[in-house]
Amino acid sequence: MGTRFFDVGTAQLAFDAHGEGPVVVIAHGLTMSRAADREQALTEWDRLVKKGFRVVAYDARGHGETAGRDEPDDYRWENLATDLLALAEAISPDEPVHAIGSSMGTATILHALTRRPERFRSVALTAPPTAWETRKLQQRVYEATAAAAETMTLDDFVAASAAAPVPEIFAERWNPGPPSIDMAVLPAVFRGAGVSDLPAQEEVARIETPALILPWATDPGHPLSTAERLTELMPHAELEVAEDIATIKAWPNRVAEFFTAHP
Repeated sequence: MGTRFFDVGTAQLAFDAHGEGPVVVIAHGLTMSRAADREQALTEWDRLVKKGFRVVAYDARGHGETAGRDEPDDYRWENLATDLLALAEAISPDEPVHAIGSSMGTATILHALTRRPERFRSVALTAPPTAWETRKLQQRVYEATAAAAETMTLDDFVAASAAAPVPEIFAERWNPGPPSIDMAVLPAVFRGAGVSDLPAQEEVARIETPALILPWATDPGHPLSTAERLTELMPHAELEVAEDIATIKAWPNRVAEFFTAHP
């Protein structure tokens, strides 16, 4: 099935759906998109179709084929969670969904879980971002990125991204490519992320939904400390740390097993 659009008021979320079975919603990371995730082929979530799931991938507002406004508040994680919940309600009105997030997508799912936990069967939270005590430094990085992007061309931004330090785990496979965001709204997207954080820890501790937490090592922007704390807080969370790319590429099979065990 090709791209479809879902109206969330101030945006038209682009999404596609493949397969039959329990619905799995895919929420990508900052500056990524459905197309970028598939091109990168690091985590091939479409493999879940062959495991008996209906895979629904969407572009967050301002990313990919979903247009965005020059309004930083639109990109706050709690507002992205509102979009996710609306989409989940539309595509699976009678049944809860599974969900897979990456970085910003993981944060989006966590905010959605604190508000509507009954909408989710189970979740896989990959690459949890900086949060709580570690968040302030990342917020400064995002504000600096936003300010710099206001004076950059797309080529300048890609070159600067390519020159940034690379997490050790990706040292032999690092090709950031262009952001899946129009440069006209990219500063607003980063500012929205910069004023965001994960839900308060006491809210996270009330999440009863089964969660598979999948961080990767050696990445300061996605520190193991966040994943470890989430595992401590969430009563039905399991933690599995990827130390190499081969483990990350095997995540779709592992997630399919986890979702099957939590119907």
